[in-house]
Amino acid sequence: MPSEFELIGRYFARPTPSADLGVGDDAALLRLAAGHQCVVSTDMLVEGTHFVAGTDPRRLGWKTVAVSISDLAAMAARPRWATLAVSLPDDDEAWLGGFASGVHACCEAHGVELIGGDTTRGPRNLCATVLGEVPTGQAVTRAGAHEGDDIWISGQPGRAALALARVLDGTSADGSLPAEFLEALEAPRPRLALGLALRGLASAMLDVSDGLLGDLAHILERSGVGARLIDGLLPLRALIDSGADPRRAREALLGGGDDYELLFCAPVAARRRIVSLCDAVATPLHRIGTVVAETGRLELALDDGRCHPLQPTGFRHFTGEKADN
Repeated sequence: MPSEFELIGRYFARPTPSADLGVGDDAALLRLAAGHQCVVSTDMLVEGTHFVAGTDPRRLGWKTVAVSISDLAAMAARPRWATLAVSLPDDDEAWLGGFASGVHACCEAHGVELIGGDTTRGPRNLCATVLGEVPTGQAVTRAGAHEGDDIWISGQPGRAALALARVLDGTSADGSLPAEFLEALEAPRPRLALGLALRGLASAMLDVSDGLLGDLAHILERSGVGARLIDGLLPLRALIDSGADPRRAREALLGGGDDYELLFCAPVAARRRIVSLCDAVATPLHRIGTVVAETGRLELALDDGRCHPLQPTGFRHFTGEKADN
C-alpha cells in the first residue's frame, strides 16, 4: 500500500485558494469572514453499518462528504472546507480513483475545498468533517419551533429506505426500482440552496438522517413543543407509485433513514414565501403538519378527525428494524 503521503498526494491533494494553508502540513489555516460564526459537522460511514460492500465507490465518495454538507444546510450555513479521514483495507487503485472522484465532485458542486485529512489501513471506514460559515446569530437550530408553526419536509423522504430494502433482498438491479430511489440512498443531494434560502424564515430545522419521526422528535425536545402531522398531507404518492404497498410506503416515509431531506418549522405568515421557494431552489416542499403546545406530543390527524399517537421511531441500517430513539 502506498504511504499515507503518497496516497493523499495522488488522490486527494487539490489547490485550496480560500485557505491560507491546505493539504501538506500538520494542520490547515483558514480565514473566516468578518461577522461570521464557524459551523462544523463530522459524519462517519462504516462498511456493513452505513453502506454495503460493493457500493459504487464514486457514489460513496460523494455521500461521504454530502452527509456533512447536509448538516450545514440544515443550519442555514454555507460550507467552505472539508477534511477527510479514511481507513482502507487495501490500495485498490480503481476503487480509490472512483472514491476520490466522488469526493471531489461533491466538493466542487457545493463550493467546498478539501484541506486535509488522514489515511490508515483497516476496515473500510470513511469520515468527513465539513466546516463553513453563517452570519453571527443567524444559524437555524433545532430549538426555535413555536406553537402554531407549520411543519415542512423537502423532496421525497422514504426513497432511500425503500431502496435499502431492495439492496438487502438482492432485487435492486431487477429494473423495477426507480433509479432516483437508489441514487437517494447512495448519492444523496444536500439541500444547500434550500437551507440558505430558509435563513430568516425557518424557526427550527434539521436534516432527516434517522427517519422523519425520530428526527422530528429532536426538534420537539429541543424546542419544548409537540407536533400534529396531517395524514392527508403526507407525500406518499410517489412511494406507492414506485410499487411499495401503502403500509410499507408509510413506514419508509415516517421511519426510514438516509433521506437527508430538510425538516423544518416556520411561522404560518411565512407560508407563501416558502411555497415560492419550490421553483427557486428546484425542490418540492410539503407542508405536513403543525406545532402544538404540549411538549413531546406527537400525533397523526386522520381524515375522519381522529388523532392517532405516533412513536418517534428511526431505522437501523442493514437490519430492516425500527428502533425507538
